[in-house]
Amino acid sequence: MRSMPMPESAVLDRTTAAAGGLGHGAVRAGEDVALALDRITCTFVAKEGGGQRYTAVSDATLEVKAGEFVSVVGPTGCGKSTLLNVGAGLLAPSTGQVRVFGQPLQGVNRRAGYMFQGEALLPWRSAIDNVMAGLEFAGVDRAEARERGEDWLRRVGLGGFGERYPHQMSGGMRKRTMLAQTLIRDPDIILMDEPFSALDIQTRQLMENEVLELWMAKRRAVLFITHDLDEAIAMSDRVVVLSAGPGTRPIGEFVIDLPRPRDVAEVRMHPRFVELHAAIWDVLREEVLKGYAQQKRK
Repeated sequence: MRSMPMPESAVLDRTTAAAGGLGHGAVRAGEDVALALDRITCTFVAKEGGGQRYTAVSDATLEVKAGEFVSVVGPTGCGKSTLLNVGAGLLAPSTGQVRVFGQPLQGVNRRAGYMFQGEALLPWRSAIDNVMAGLEFAGVDRAEARERGEDWLRRVGLGGFGERYPHQMSGGMRKRTMLAQTLIRDPDIILMDEPFSALDIQTRQLMENEVLELWMAKRRAVLFITHDLDEAIAMSDRVVVLSAGPGTRPIGEFVIDLPRPRDVAEVRMHPRFVELHAAIWDVLREEVLKGYAQQKRK
C-alpha cells in the first residue's frame, strides 16, 4: 500500500521518532503525562546460556497523556508486551525510568489496571466473584464490593450473568468480565495487552466499541497493545510504531485525527482512515518483514 500525503499535524518527524519517541524527558508543554517510559532498555540472559544476553528493548521513550488513548503496533515478538509490563511495574527495566503522573515508579503501578491477553479469570470463582476480587483484596467491605461488581457487570452487558463460572461463558462474555474486573477499581491508567485477539471479528468489534464507550465516559489514560493496525487506528488518539527486535524502539508516531465518537466498523470507511492506514503501514511494513525473516532463521 503506497503512502499518501499527510498534514504536518498528523505525523511527527520520523527522525525524531526514530531517536526514541519524543526524546529524553520530553513533556509537551501544558499537558499532564500520566505514564512516561523514559529511555527504557530491557536486557535478559539469553535462553541459549553461555552468559549471552538479549536486549529486547533499547533506549525507548514513550508517553501517554492523561485522557489519551495510545496504541502501540509492531512486529510479532518485538517487545510490545515488555514495554507494557515495565509500565505496570511488573518488570524493572535494565536502564531508564518510569514515571507515573510525574513521580518515579517504585514497584507495582497501583494507579494502573491491566487487562491481559490470555485468560485471567479464576475458574473456581463466578463472574461476580472474579469482578469484585480486586476490591476484596484491597479491603473493601464485601457487600459494597458486590454492589459495585454487579454495577460493572451491568455496564459491560452482563447483568444477570454474575453467578456463571468461566467455563459456562462464551469467549466474549469472559472478556467482558475481565474488562469489568480491570475497571472496577477506577484506575487512572489502563493497560491492555491485545485483549481481543482471540475473539471472532463480530464479537471483537462489539468489545472495541464497548471499550471506547466506557473510555469516553471518564477519559482515563490508555496504553493499548495490538497487532491489528485497523484496530489501532479505529480506537486511538495516537499510534506508535515499534521497530523489529532485538533492541526495539519507537520509529514512528501518528496522530489519529478522526472525529469522535467512533464506531470501529464504520470509521474504516472514512477517507482519512484510509490515508492514515497507508502512512502507518508504510513505516510498519518493513519492520514486519524484518521480524518475519528473523523468526524464519530461528
